[in-house]
Amino acid sequence: MPSEGIKIVSENRKAFHDYFINDRVEAGIILTGTEIKSIRNGKINLKDSYARIKEGEIWVYQMHISTYDQGNRYNHDPLRPRKLLLHRSEINKLVGKIQLQGLTLLPIKLYLKNGMAKVELAVGQGKKNYDKRQVLAQREGQRDIERALRDRNKSY
Repeated sequence: MPSEGIKIVSENRKAFHDYFINDRVEAGIILTGTEIKSIRNGKINLKDSYARIKEGEIWVYQMHISTYDQGNRYNHDPLRPRKLLLHRSEINKLVGKIQLQGLTLLPIKLYLKNGMAKVELAVGQGKKNYDKRQVLAQREGQRDIERALRDRNKSY
């Protein structure tokens, strides 16, 4: 994805810790005026959010967009469900993967692309506790190897 005109507002790092991420797809999102203003201020949290397919449409739940500071009584509900915009063929592909393979839809990134808010959806498979420990052990082992190489190069 080219980085021209793209500003990443929020990432869901917890999703990478809890899930094996397989496929990704870009989706638009329907927002109100105060929601997009809060997103432009960076007041969004994707940590516990997830997506579901409901009546042929994809909805994001638990995506926390803080209320806009200068908003008035027409301010939005921070945790309301929000509809995602995808082509029918993309939705059908996601439905097939989720229903047949028992996978989960997760929003992993929200960014502004040419002024428009976009969500990067990922199809993920949940990790077990031993998978998480294995990944941590591999990462720590790699860090030890790099540290040893760095120390070895300093001694010369």
